[in-house]
Amino acid sequence: MPHFFTRRFAFLGVALVLLALTGIAITTAQATSSGQVARGVLRLVDNLDRPQDGYCLDIAGSGPWVDISVPLSAHNCKGREYGDQMITYNNKSGRIRFPDYRVCLTALGRAGRSLELMPLIVRQCVEEADAQTSPFVGPAVQSFFHRPDGRVELGQSGLCLAVGPTSDTTFSPADKWRALYLDRCEQIPASRSVWRPIPSPAA
Repeated sequence: MPHFFTRRFAFLGVALVLLALTGIAITTAQATSSGQVARGVLRLVDNLDRPQDGYCLDIAGSGPWVDISVPLSAHNCKGREYGDQMITYNNKSGRIRFPDYRVCLTALGRAGRSLELMPLIVRQCVEEADAQTSPFVGPAVQSFFHRPDGRVELGQSGLCLAVGPTSDTTFSPADKWRALYLDRCEQIPASRSVWRPIPSPAA
């Protein structure tokens, strides 16, 4: 093959590699650029088996049937301002609030700590001044930080929000849900643990 074509193919190969790396960088930036949401959703970056809408953090039920007493799940994003998916979030405080129900995302645990495979619930938001009101709920288990890699970590525990590897339909065959739990940040595939806070268009 003439040297001209050899050099041209080599240049093309380098260009394709750079393009791929740029795509990865853009995806990472999109996943981590938003450290604060006035009102919006927390959405898994990988849509998994819901290419049309993806998965969002979700309180069980909808409308008058919402039940804040049961663990949360990842439910396909509903595309409208449903209070059971709408959050406010500030990466400085770490509070993930569901303002329509005046509750915060909470890790189940003891003495301000949680464990792998523990589910997530919502409870009344607790500030530092009220930290002694319950041995099970306090600021330490309500502080979630959006890391540079896009994972959402409970404090500095090494535990991150993860969704389960399987899905199932809900009461509606058009909708799906997955388990939501804590697991070791570095052990969870990125496809099930990298999140992006997305502001609501109406916010």
